[in-house]
Amino acid sequence: MNEASSQNLSTRREFLKTTGRLAAVSALAGVSVPYVHAAGSDAIQIALIGCGGRGTGAAANALATSPQGPIKLVAMADVFENRLNSSYENLKRQSGQQVDVPPDRRFVGFDGYKKAMDCLQPGDIAIFTTPPAFRWLHFGYAVGKNLNVFMEKPVTCDGPTSRRMLEQAEASVKKNLKVGVGLMSRHSRALQTLHSRLQDDIGDVILMRGYRMHAPAGSAFSTRWPGDSSELLWQIQHFHSFLWASGGCYSDFYIHHLDHLCWMKNAWPIKAQSLGGRHYKETHDGKPYVDQNFDSYAVEYTFEDGAKMYMDGRCMNGCNDIYSSYAHGSKGIAVVSKSSDCGFPSMTFKGQNMQRSNMIWQSPVIQGQQDPYLNEWNDLMEAIRGNKPYNEAKRGIEASLVSSMGRMAAHTGQEITFEDMLNCEHEFAPDLSKFDMGSPAPLVADANGRYPIPMPGINRKREY
Repeated sequence: MNEASSQNLSTRREFLKTTGRLAAVSALAGVSVPYVHAAGSDAIQIALIGCGGRGTGAAANALATSPQGPIKLVAMADVFENRLNSSYENLKRQSGQQVDVPPDRRFVGFDGYKKAMDCLQPGDIAIFTTPPAFRWLHFGYAVGKNLNVFMEKPVTCDGPTSRRMLEQAEASVKKNLKVGVGLMSRHSRALQTLHSRLQDDIGDVILMRGYRMHAPAGSAFSTRWPGDSSELLWQIQHFHSFLWASGGCYSDFYIHHLDHLCWMKNAWPIKAQSLGGRHYKETHDGKPYVDQNFDSYAVEYTFEDGAKMYMDGRCMNGCNDIYSSYAHGSKGIAVVSKSSDCGFPSMTFKGQNMQRSNMIWQSPVIQGQQDPYLNEWNDLMEAIRGNKPYNEAKRGIEASLVSSMGRMAAHTGQEITFEDMLNCEHEFAPDLSKFDMGSPAPLVADANGRYPIPMPGINRKREY
């Protein structure tokens, strides 16, 4: 991966300079009026694109934000009608009159994202909670329509879409759009306080550790496509199984720890090397799993100052479960997330032994602000209502690239730099913008129902 062609952009800095010039010439030309909120009124309208469990939860959080003005869900879109209808019923039952989505504003199909956003006015909010492969397509349309955005993580899965989204992110900043990304650790009040005091308590950060090790979860392990429906729609339903749709379990599951540990370091790593494997790829009754994931990953990231970050992930039954993160400094150690993606309390200790007699600080419980999912929506809405600078798009893209570089290091068996990942030309779903309900899937099963899998040391420049 280190011999990028001369036509590739060799550094992130060079890339951002280039995209800045492109954006200024294209989408940004003539933009001067900042969009504050919908149609010059206090009412904010929302369109939900992607109506699964996470989308329903994000919309519910949006409608439950601290009272700052009227807010309504007015449009919904998904490629699965049953999922859209279920989401609508749940949200209507929970939020009542705040949900105003008659049948003619419920859109089914791959073009539904356009129809849903066409129901909004500049300054309204589009929520993107489809599989991340679609993020660049939806975000670009939203920026063109001057909409504020909340998008779930990860926001990219490969190099080409990351470069595309970085340009879109710069356009959104120039247009004064507010963009939230679902990396809710940054909105944990415990982690915010820890970040502000970390160096004073534990000194220079020299090592970080993240662990997410538990039983198989989500749709990361799939048996063969039954063949009785669209293979494309089936892969979207099982998006954790396919790198094109989600970046696989590594990108989708581990990005939270990677993001908040890099936040504690105030830097992104410059390279990664890794290992992993497919150990148990059959069901208990012998049916083979056909997904593209490893079921264990161990990634070593290196920062510019030589500091290290280790991310260990495992999806196996019967093993020791660990789901937490830590930062080691020259004077002590911090518990960043005590449990789950950003579970409080955070703590700091002198020395490297986490015993109570060594404790320096433990994060307090702030009443009414314990839920980082709701905090991120309150923060976004406050920025929209108050027209404050607020744009997490670039950081979300960079966190996604850091996740992808660790995944690619494991899948190729090579050392992968940040620039390698950014400049990688392997686009997982190059025809995604043309998808319709009859399109073939980006990956087509072979005669045995299997899909290409990573082969470290054999496929060294591509993940499959």
